[in-house]
Amino acid sequence: MRKLGILAVFILSCFACGKATDYVPNVSVNFQMALTDPRLSALHNTNGAVIINGYGVAGLILFRRADGTYAAYDRCSAYLPQNRCAVTLDNPTLTCSDPCSTSKWLLQDGTPVKAPAIKSLKEYAVNVSAFEIFVQN
Repeated sequence: MRKLGILAVFILSCFACGKATDYVPNVSVNFQMALTDPRLSALHNTNGAVIINGYGVAGLILFRRADGTYAAYDRCSAYLPQNRCAVTLDNPTLTCSDPCSTSKWLLQDGTPVKAPAIKSLKEYAVNVSAFEIFVQN
C-alpha cells in the first residue's frame, strides 16, 4: 500500500510540472533616444507618458513620475501575459488598461488598481543622462 502511495505522488508531481505561463517573458531590451526627440515631448511634463513600439514583448510605456524620475514598463499585460495583449494609456496618463481583460495599472509604480490583474507590470531599468534616456534589462 505504501508503494502505491509513493507511486501516486510521483505521477501527480509529474503532471504538476507544467510550464508556467503566468509571467511576462524575459526579452532583451536596449532602448535609447534623445530627450529632445518630439516623440518624447509628453515626458517633459509630470505624469507624462509615451508608448514606444518595437521593444520588449509588446512595446514600452515610458512615464515621468511626480518626483521627476522615469519609469519604463512592458506593454504586455501582466494578466494572462501568454495572450500578449498590449496595454493602452488612459487619459489622464496616470494609469494604463488592458483592453482584453479591463485590468488597470498605476503608472507611478506599475501596481494593479483594477481586477482581475493581481501582478504588477514588468518594469525595466531607466537611466537618464543630460540629453538621453536609456531603457534596458
